Amino acid sequence: MNEKLRIIESSWDERAKALEKSHPLKTLKALPKMEGITSSTAKHLKAKGLFYLIKHDKNKIFLRYFFKKPLKYAASLIRSYLKPSSFSRDGDLFFYGLQDKNSFKKIASSENPLIIIGFSYCHKPFECPSGRFSDQCQNAEDHPVCSQCFIGKCGALAKHTNAKILYIPTIHYIGEKIFEATVQNPDKQVLFLITACELSLTMFGDWGNMIGAKGIGIRLDGRICNTMRAFKLSEEGIKPGLTVVLKDSEEHMLDLIRSLPLRTGAFS
Repeated sequence: MNEKLRIIESSWDERAKALEKSHPLKTLKALPKMEGITSSTAKHLKAKGLFYLIKHDKNKIFLRYFFKKPLKYAASLIRSYLKPSSFSRDGDLFFYGLQDKNSFKKIASSENPLIIIGFSYCHKPFECPSGRFSDQCQNAEDHPVCSQCFIGKCGALAKHTNAKILYIPTIHYIGEKIFEATVQNPDKQVLFLITACELSLTMFGDWGNMIGAKGIGIRLDGRICNTMRAFKLSEEGIKPGLTVVLKDSEEHMLDLIRSLPLRTGAFS
C-alpha cells in the first residue's frame, strides 16, 4: 500500500475511534438471522429479475442501451442465462468474470480499466448528512458522521485512486452508470466493486455479463432485502432497517481499494 494511503487510513481510524465515544451512531444491536434470499423468492429468480428491470425502467435505460449493440448483447445475455449461475462465490464475495481478488488486482494494475466503486444506499448511517436514499455523499473529513462511516473510510482512500465512486439508490441507477461507462469507453475494460444484498447480486449478474463488465460484489448483511417485495420498497426509498458490511468483508474491500493505482496528481 502506498505510504500516504496508509497514513490517511491510520488517521481516519484514530479519528473514528474518538468520535465513536463522543458522537456514537445508531447501529444494529445484533445481526438478525435472515436468509440471504427466501426460498420462494429464489424460484425463477432470473426471470423475476428480467421482468423487474423492464417493468420498472421508467427512463428506458436498458432498452435504450441494449439496442446500441442488440446482437452482441443478446448473445451474451443468453449465454449468461444458460449458465447455472452468473457468478462464482467465496463467502461474501461474488465474482463476475473473475476468479478471485487477485484477478481484480491484476486487471486494475496492468490493463488501465475504468474502475467503478459503488455503495448501496442502505448501509449509509441513519444520520447521514446527505440523506440515505440519495446518490450523494458529503464525505466531509470534519463531520462526526462521515468520519465514522465505513463508506466514508473507503471514500477517503478511493478518492486518491483512479476509480469513479458512486452511491447507489436503485438498480437502474447503477445499471445506467455501467452502461454509460461501457459505451463511452469502448477501448477500456469496466471493472467494478460494489456492495449490495445477496438478492441484488444474484438477480442482476447476468446483465453485467451481458455488457462484459467484470468485478466483485460485496454481500451486505443486517436488515437486507431477501424478498421481491422488500427489494421493490427499498428501490422506492422505503428502507427503515440498516445493512452492514461484515468485518471480514470490510477488510476485503479495503484491501482491494488499497491495491488500486493512484490518480494522476494524487498527493502532489
